Amino acid sequence: MRVETCHFCSRPQYPSKGITFVRNDGKKFMFCRSKCHKNFKMKRNPRKLKWTKAFRKSVGKEMTVDSTLTFAARRNIPVRYNRDLVSTTLKSMQRVSEIKAKRERVFYKNRMAGNKEREKAANRRLVTENEHLLPRIRGSEKLAAEVEEPLELEAIEMPAQKEKRKKKVKQRMVVGGGVEDEMDVD
Repeated sequence: MRVETCHFCSRPQYPSKGITFVRNDGKKFMFCRSKCHKNFKMKRNPRKLKWTKAFRKSVGKEMTVDSTLTFAARRNIPVRYNRDLVSTTLKSMQRVSEIKAKRERVFYKNRMAGNKEREKAANRRLVTENEHLLPRIRGSEKLAAEVEEPLELEAIEMPAQKEKRKKKVKQRMVVGGGVEDEMDVD
């Protein structure tokens, strides 16, 4: 089973699915769905449409240069069937997919590094630009806010009601007089 890639969006196209377009010169174009085929016929550039892989690669959202990407390249060299070769190929394919996933995670983390700081800076800039929209604080409230120190969690004491909870004790009467404790009951 050969899994082709869509000529327009680079998604995998499985056998008997999608549309195949053969041009007059004999070049074959495979499309995963009619959306890709229609966009191709309208001569749209895949690098300008945000939902395609070409756009994601051109903008830097996906890895473009990596040795694991070359393993997916198509090879048209016929090889005689060998059981050992197939087993080693399958093991190496699994290992390559693990390495590729790990590298993609690292790439994503590096790409997202610093986003929180940029977002905070943008939020601060927005507040300073639109300060006139915020409710005004009176002078006395401003002074009170400056004087107050932040409360520490350790300084706040929890009510001791839970500690004072009475334990029910089951008692029994002894023949000689008096009371004997048997066990605690919650």
